[in-house]
Amino acid sequence: MRIQTVLKTLVAAAAASTAMLSASAMAQQKFMTIGTGGVTGVYYAAGGAICRLVNKDRSKHGYRCTVESTGGSVANINTVRAGDLDFGVAQSDWNYHGYKGTSSFEKNGAFSDLRSVFSLHPEPFTVVARAEANVKSFDELKGKRANAGNPGSGTRASMEQLLAAKGWKMGDFSLASELKADEHGAALCDNKIDAFFYGVGHPSANIQDPVTTCGAKLVNITGPAIDKLVADNSYYAKATIPAGLYKGNDQATQTYGVLATFVTSAKAPDDQVYTLVKAVFDNFDEFKKLHPAFAHLSAEHMVKDGLSAPLHPGAAKFYKEKGWLKLLGLRECATRTARPMLDRVGMGRFFVARRTV
Repeated sequence: MRIQTVLKTLVAAAAASTAMLSASAMAQQKFMTIGTGGVTGVYYAAGGAICRLVNKDRSKHGYRCTVESTGGSVANINTVRAGDLDFGVAQSDWNYHGYKGTSSFEKNGAFSDLRSVFSLHPEPFTVVARAEANVKSFDELKGKRANAGNPGSGTRASMEQLLAAKGWKMGDFSLASELKADEHGAALCDNKIDAFFYGVGHPSANIQDPVTTCGAKLVNITGPAIDKLVADNSYYAKATIPAGLYKGNDQATQTYGVLATFVTSAKAPDDQVYTLVKAVFDNFDEFKKLHPAFAHLSAEHMVKDGLSAPLHPGAAKFYKEKGWLKLLGLRECATRTARPMLDRVGMGRFFVARRTV
């Protein structure tokens, strides 16, 4: 009986010790969550690539990174503001509007705690149309069935700005659908819509699929209204999608666009932001290989282009250590526009190979 009592005591002590160790381990483990976009989009790929690099050294820094599929740019900024996401990917124009409290963010006012971390790939606005629709320019979409993008996405908000600039309304389309990016390709090939509008880094699977499946065509977005829109808004710039990037699209496509940016809140801990930034740039060559849209990224431009909100101190700390803040004139409050990088996109340099996909 005495032996049994001793054994029970030892087992109980071991269980208690294990529970304490488990509780301690859980207490030490920290989390970060990145809001992205649809699961087939570049934002989701970007979030996954970043989390992959963060989680490589989880045993050292204690952070576990996870990705959430979301509605896109506007939804990500609003959710970061609410404290339900630590980071989000957002178009540079909606980064700007979120910080200023303008356009889609006017109702809730300025998000003064919005902070920039770095910019990512260029995102030219792209119209893709069914070959049978015979659409050669954006103006020819009037009276057609068009997908404007899902509410909460940067694509949808940017489409609304474009329509306003042209004096159009959603009612000028015979159908204005609200499909997500991972739905519009199939709808196009199934003859449910004639075209879709999409802000995305190239090459994109969501464009490649309808191009390959049903011979869809890229459409120019040009004209006086576009010229004025770009001239009046420094976060926009003209862009060119190179000829031959997508099968059957042998002419360069003229358009305009923004940059994808990575944002957080001023309330995010400095060490959390520092850990994420360090993971990306300490493994930068690997990061650039994780998606074709990242292939031509450079640290020099990522720390300054397209950052409409102030730089987070955790990011600034790493950039100072690297000597990169000198590129900003030692300013931690980055207010650079998308135009510098997108001007280079117009030369075709920032797209992955000029190959057919």
